[in-house]
Amino acid sequence: MAIEICVKAATGAPDVLGDCPFSQRILLTLEEKKVAFKTHLINLDNKPKWFLEVNPDGKVPLAKFDENWISDSDVIVGLIEEKYPHPSLATPPELASVGSKIFPKFVVFLKSKDANDGTEQALLDELNALDEHLKSKGPYVTGKTITAVDLSLAPKLYHLEVALGHFKKWTVPESLTHVRNYMKSFEKTKPAKEEYVVAGWAPKVNSA
Repeated sequence: MAIEICVKAATGAPDVLGDCPFSQRILLTLEEKKVAFKTHLINLDNKPKWFLEVNPDGKVPLAKFDENWISDSDVIVGLIEEKYPHPSLATPPELASVGSKIFPKFVVFLKSKDANDGTEQALLDELNALDEHLKSKGPYVTGKTITAVDLSLAPKLYHLEVALGHFKKWTVPESLTHVRNYMKSFEKTKPAKEEYVVAGWAPKVNSA
């Protein structure tokens, strides 16, 4: 039986895949593994009753394995790796946290209203660290092959580029050539339209 995956529908377009980087991570993992799956697009502004019954927290992504619904993208990815070990996407433990601080630093900078509060520099420091890592180890985090850490990081970098470009007219510096090349290598996996990403981040920016 195919795995069932609940992922975010686009804001204002319930029949289109949305902008959630954690949902994207699961879909990328399944596609890399060539595993059959059934997708449920969930409108987070009007969640279906059945979805809330199996998942009272109402969060995506959500995956069904052997009649059990599982939330949390880390747990889901671990289960996919366990059930479908070939090709292996396992990341060596010492490299599993590469780039992990970028997304939280991006969110803080995105919400920031003060240009001098250090949030931009904090993000740049993390991006510089990633660039140095890719320069010595790349083109991917663990070398020449894609692993789970890339499938988590790449969608987040796409969100960073789109959201900061729209709301702050900011982009990843051209000097970070290894990061920029890394992002380009994942362009085919991005959501259908940048506007869905912008719409998804707008409430967080406006409420900050």
